[in-house]
Amino acid sequence: MQHRQGHTIFISGASRGIGRAMAERWAQEGANLILAAKTLVQHDKLPGSLEETAAAVQAAGGQALCVVMDVRDEASVQAAVDTGAAHFGGIDVCINNAAAFHMQPSMQTSAKRHDLLFAINERGAWLTTRACYPHLQASAKQGRKPHVLSLAPPIDVRGVWFEHTSCYSVSKYALSLYTLGWAREFAADGIAANCLWPRTGIESPAALVHGGPELLREFRSARIMADAAQAIISQPTSYTGQFCIDDSSLAELAGVKDFDAYSVQAGAALVPDYFIPAHRPAPEGVQLSRFRLYELGEDHPPMG
Repeated sequence: MQHRQGHTIFISGASRGIGRAMAERWAQEGANLILAAKTLVQHDKLPGSLEETAAAVQAAGGQALCVVMDVRDEASVQAAVDTGAAHFGGIDVCINNAAAFHMQPSMQTSAKRHDLLFAINERGAWLTTRACYPHLQASAKQGRKPHVLSLAPPIDVRGVWFEHTSCYSVSKYALSLYTLGWAREFAADGIAANCLWPRTGIESPAALVHGGPELLREFRSARIMADAAQAIISQPTSYTGQFCIDDSSLAELAGVKDFDAYSVQAGAALVPDYFIPAHRPAPEGVQLSRFRLYELGEDHPPMG
């Protein structure tokens, strides 16, 4: 497995949750982390901040640079990427983690909310990737195996994924489709582009606010996404255009067989996440409960 010591990884939405877990994981590899989020300080509804992530990265042995970035704003994205690349001398991996979630049928969704979902989930990821692209090209020329890894789901167009959350679902699938295009578009440059998605609910401050402690017992730690991301970006750049699911990727790419250590409550059956295709079964031994995330209510704080 390729280590990322001395490599530079740009992570959007790095204040908490999956973004923070990934940063801490790569800090253990000795990576340089460019940590991007809308503010340095804590969100008014959620714990966690860029400053706290940076402290955790440094404690784990990595180097961190915090950059304030609004993924909706082209100039802000470009400035954040330029600042990080100048500080560390380049960028080797781009992680599109920043996201917004809203659970409401499309005819009940305001234009403002619709535009926010697409500005963050689709346009923001495109802006971030585009800004990182020249640095990834330079990384490829140095043989550093650059990757773009986006938190976007495997494409599964069953109606259940659109009935309650059409605007959100389409905004996330847009990033999945971008990844298919990027895998072809970047192939000649030697840059890989893949998606990663959790099979189950993932423990995070936002998930606690939204689902409460009872449901959280059936979730997994964000560490599984961090470990899966490491397994994916450790592959040669010919491994591209893949729709990865966290536990399956760890089983296939890293030989992991025991997933119970990732569970918030050991031995609990786990709540499946949105967008998991029926033809992508869990690894042997993983117990799932019934999908019921649509029962949780209408709104959700931004993730990252």
